[in-house]
Amino acid sequence: MNIVGRRKLWFAISLLVIIPGLITMIFRWTTVGTPLNLGIDFTGGSIINIEFKKDITVAEIRNVLKEFKLEKTPIQLFGKRTAIIRTPVLGDEQQQNILDTLSKKVGTYDAGKLQINKVGPVIGKELTRNAILALLLASVLMVIYITFRFEFRFGIAAIIALLHDVFITLGFFSIFWWEVDSAFVAAILTIIGYSINDTIVIFDRIRENLNRRKKGEDLETLVNNSILQTMVRSINTVLTVIFVLAALLIFGGATIKTFTMALLIGVISGAYSSIFNASPMWVVFKGMERGRA
Repeated sequence: MNIVGRRKLWFAISLLVIIPGLITMIFRWTTVGTPLNLGIDFTGGSIINIEFKKDITVAEIRNVLKEFKLEKTPIQLFGKRTAIIRTPVLGDEQQQNILDTLSKKVGTYDAGKLQINKVGPVIGKELTRNAILALLLASVLMVIYITFRFEFRFGIAAIIALLHDVFITLGFFSIFWWEVDSAFVAAILTIIGYSINDTIVIFDRIRENLNRRKKGEDLETLVNNSILQTMVRSINTVLTVIFVLAALLIFGGATIKTFTMALLIGVISGAYSSIFNASPMWVVFKGMERGRA
């Protein structure tokens, strides 16, 4: 399988997936004012911590919230009687109506333990800024590490592969307008860590083969053989992760759905970019260097 020789095809496939997402994000920005469907962690909202006097289920609470068009509201259960409900900003009257309906259709709650907190948009802006700073810092540190371990061109190729994974994940969330919360930021950072690990394994094999390079051996052939030698490891690793994430997506509930979906998209994209983008991109950089020489 000539992966490096067909690198233009793999790059084109990546662009065909990334470009619709970028177009959608631009369209959302111009029409809605935001490229992603930001949750209350970013935009601000209300957090209702309520403890009932009997055992409850998420389905019971969600059925009540449907009456107020809040069926997609994240709900977390702690034990069998305590729930945390995260909603957009609610007026006092609407908030009281929800509580009254919950009391009538789900069960009476302990008014003394009821807590209602509001998250302001200022906190959301700070979270957005910190998320971007975290991504930038992680990228810079990885380039420094890869340059120290390998060479600078390896670092640039790895960062391009990581940006590939981030843009694909963002694109899917923008196209399908899935809600983005603070767990999504954690998922993006996890994707970066997973993807760079897979890429480093392939780079390490390339370096080993370069040290044992036979006289006259073509660089493209050497890199292609290195990718194939680690292919089984890469596929087996990503499949085991996909199995776990698929189980979480089906049985994990609505609370972690955003986190799981982002991870699933990012892990698949990360496996693709590590095999088909990162190393072929390094070959392109080496060719440019030889061309300048």
